[in-house]
Amino acid sequence: MQHGFSSRLGFILVSAGCAIGLGNVWRFPYITGKYGGATFVLFYLLFLIILGLPIVLCEFAVGRGSRMSVAGSFDVLEPKGAKWHVYKYVAIAGNTLLMMFYTTISGWMVYYFLQMIKGTFNGLNASSIGDVFTTLLADPVTMTGCMVFTVISCFCVCLMGIQKGVERITKVMMVLLIILMVALAVNSLLLPNASKGLEYYLLPDWNRFKAHGVSEAIFAAMGQAFFSLSVTGSGMIVYGAYLSKDEDVVGVARHTAIFDTIAAVVAALVIIPACFSYGVDVGAGPSLLFVTLPTILQNIPLGRLFAIILYIAMIFAGVSSLQNMFEAVAESLLHQFPKLSRTAVLIIIGVLCLGCGIGMETISKWGPWMDIVSIYIIPIGATIGAVSWFYVMKKDELLEAVNCGSKKNRGTLWYSIGRYLYVPLAIVLCAVALFKHISF
Repeated sequence: MQHGFSSRLGFILVSAGCAIGLGNVWRFPYITGKYGGATFVLFYLLFLIILGLPIVLCEFAVGRGSRMSVAGSFDVLEPKGAKWHVYKYVAIAGNTLLMMFYTTISGWMVYYFLQMIKGTFNGLNASSIGDVFTTLLADPVTMTGCMVFTVISCFCVCLMGIQKGVERITKVMMVLLIILMVALAVNSLLLPNASKGLEYYLLPDWNRFKAHGVSEAIFAAMGQAFFSLSVTGSGMIVYGAYLSKDEDVVGVARHTAIFDTIAAVVAALVIIPACFSYGVDVGAGPSLLFVTLPTILQNIPLGRLFAIILYIAMIFAGVSSLQNMFEAVAESLLHQFPKLSRTAVLIIIGVLCLGCGIGMETISKWGPWMDIVSIYIIPIGATIGAVSWFYVMKKDELLEAVNCGSKKNRGTLWYSIGRYLYVPLAIVLCAVALFKHISF
């Protein structure tokens, strides 16, 4: 493994950068809009505490306890003779598939950022802006070019190492992301009739929540808690391996979850009031970011400037998570193939990302690909990981990794929550995803 982070703040911001991704700034606003606003948010926050925080803490502990990436952590922490280390291949595959998703979507953000600078959307109505998005989805050459840019960017950052590359770049991106999102939120709140959107977002209404069915809405909130914190079974392990033994892992896990939640809440403050101000469907789904918002931003003062800022923020969110996926897969491959250099491994990852990503660029292939990831890989990976950590790995070593650096013993409560609450809920979520084919 490489040397660790230069500071506690650097570790927290990089971990937050991993967690704060498209699940926060893209998915959370429209899924909140779809399931009725404030009541959905309350269930989401509940599941974030029950599911998200314990598993982030667990991944940090697994990383620090083993001083390895996901590929090596099982070899160190599983009992002698156990065969659960085969799960590492699921985790690596999950990260690799998610990389291809993120490179594709981040490429779309790059494209929209460039179009906003060029003024492509000036004077266009909603139908014409929708045609721009449709044209993009049918143009694999353009999408591939934007995807190549994101892959090369992540390759270069990871090649520079943890401190000089990932930490230094992500700290800047996270600070700018927070500033940009707050500026956009303030702008949205000042729009005409924005108060109606704020009421929808912040005042609970059970009737709105149950419009799609209570069970569906609850499972959506549970799934968002998984998706939001990048709970796929390995993302945070690689960063935990770099964590100093003097650091309070409970504290950094808590701060990571707080930053992640703030990003989601502020992103919804950007989008939901703006939708109400201009009378558009707040639960419009993925098209909200690529059709609805560009339409709205064309009609407000300095809208083009705010659109440019918005897509810069989206690029930062996507790339910060991508860097973690690159790092997690790279360290795992280096563990499996120690004779390879870091540069060679990163080149392999980049080529794999581009080779497979180009094949899924068209929407007809991208949709089924992402169904595999969101319906199967994420729930199965999270569930197997949960069972592995709380029922297979050495309990004493995990508790030592959690309590190391802490002034008081907090590992016992965490372990009980993970074993008797998180694992059953993860199994339920996985079953719902598999049998009802619900995408998370």
